[in-house]
Amino acid sequence: MSDSRFRIRQVADDRDRWAFVKFPWTIYRDDPYWVPPLVTERRAFIDPQKNPFFEHADAAFFLTERPNGEVIGTIAATVDHDYNAFQEVQVGWFGLFEVIKEYPVAEALLSTARDWVREQGMSTIVGPVNLSTNAEYALLIEGFDSPPVVMMTYNPPYYAQFIERFGFGKVRDLYAYLFDAISQSRNIPPKLIRVAEATMRKGKIRIRKANLRDWDNEVRRAKAVYNSAWIRLWGFVPMTDAEFDHLARGLRSFLDPDLLLIAEDGDRPVGVSMGLPDVNQALLQARPGPSRWSVPWTLLKFLRYRRQITIWRGLITGVVEEYRGRGIEAAFFMETLNAALAKGYTHCEGSLVLEDNTMMNRLARRLGGQAYKTYRIYELPV
Repeated sequence: MSDSRFRIRQVADDRDRWAFVKFPWTIYRDDPYWVPPLVTERRAFIDPQKNPFFEHADAAFFLTERPNGEVIGTIAATVDHDYNAFQEVQVGWFGLFEVIKEYPVAEALLSTARDWVREQGMSTIVGPVNLSTNAEYALLIEGFDSPPVVMMTYNPPYYAQFIERFGFGKVRDLYAYLFDAISQSRNIPPKLIRVAEATMRKGKIRIRKANLRDWDNEVRRAKAVYNSAWIRLWGFVPMTDAEFDHLARGLRSFLDPDLLLIAEDGDRPVGVSMGLPDVNQALLQARPGPSRWSVPWTLLKFLRYRRQITIWRGLITGVVEEYRGRGIEAAFFMETLNAALAKGYTHCEGSLVLEDNTMMNRLARRLGGQAYKTYRIYELPV
């Protein structure tokens, strides 16, 4: 698609891929809350040779350019065949959507993604989802006054206006809760403490910290829980072994083993809880640049600022269905909170929580969480 002001073309070679992943620096250069990623990580993320997501998915990446070659927008369109088979739907995704503040450019990008999804035989396009719901997804619509935490999305407010003007409708809202860990530790509901203590006392179910020296087996245990505990949630698709191993390798370099807990009944893993140090705090200080040559210097600065991290993200807490209601979740909470406070963390973000997950929303508020950011998923029939 093109007109006299710009043209849209599909990413065709390595030079285009680098242009694609560098473009966000144009959008956010003056935004104090945007956390620049490592450009080499983003380049690998969209590389079919390096990301096992592409073993079961098709994707197309598009650039919008001025006549002089200046990039002014990007979008990805994907079809995840595993997701469609698991959910029994015909859905395509759009994501990696970045655009200057000109609606005609956004309209052209969204039209291109919609048309590509339609050509693949899909009935609906959903997003924003950066390739998969097992990666970053959802559009920030409230809470633009602070940086995103690790593995969370960020965008200008006008993206929601553009997407809705194009005709997309809401699928779900999701919340991020912020907890003051010190205040929280002083106001834990007595019932929660009793339930956690009873679970630990009974001894049948053991809750322990992850053993990074037994990495391969720990990954296997976490994978078994992940692919069963979240099976009923909206947007869930099981990870392949290759995908889970790939994600685990990426997280290993900044995991805090004291925030990674596994619940076991004998030799069977029945629950997992993962808190991640908010490495975005360090990346925001290190300010990675759009050049691949800046990465070594950025990593040196990152290691310096990493010691100043005060936030952790409660990324996942899952218990296989037949073990729910036995106090494992309460024990996870108490163990994580105590470990985090001992290591100097002061705040926690719990995210993402679906708006219709009544139990988790009620628990988050009861524990003093403030829903300080809201994210949205959109859909459009094609």
